[in-house]
Amino acid sequence: MNEATDEQLMQAVAVGELEAFNELVLRYQRLAWRTAYRFLGDAMEAEDVAQESFLKILEAASRYRPTASFRTYFYRTLTHLCVDRIRKRQLSSIDDIPEAMDPSLNPDESLIEKERRTQVRRALDALPPNQKAAMILRHYEGLSYTEISQILGTTPKAVDGLIRRAAVSLQARLSSL
Repeated sequence: MNEATDEQLMQAVAVGELEAFNELVLRYQRLAWRTAYRFLGDAMEAEDVAQESFLKILEAASRYRPTASFRTYFYRTLTHLCVDRIRKRQLSSIDDIPEAMDPSLNPDESLIEKERRTQVRRALDALPPNQKAAMILRHYEGLSYTEISQILGTTPKAVDGLIRRAAVSLQARLSSL
């Protein structure tokens, strides 16, 4: 199954091949958690949403049609779950995105870098959900405007507008950096 495309694996899942589903989970579990964490800022909640996204994909397997790449389908499912969570609550705590610190930094520089990440996290959290989604998917996940538009159910031009408005807001909030 390792040589199979994501789309082929998903079609195998649709006919009940759970080994194919396991392979998809292995391929996407780190990406799912990382993306959900960037949206939600909470490791446990990110884990819950990542698992929920896989369950939703498994439940919908029989209805899956490869009209877009599986990756786009996956991001769409995950992003919608994250945006729903954001809309249902206000972030009560803000954590740093767990990334390895640059070993070449001295302790003072590490502290400054950690504070910078906290400020960026707060600025991202203050964005409206669709702007936040567009920024995360573009700048952290490296998706194209076309992929983001498919995920968010909008046009590439609308994605451009979301990202531009988010950038203006982030620039204003982060001008001290």
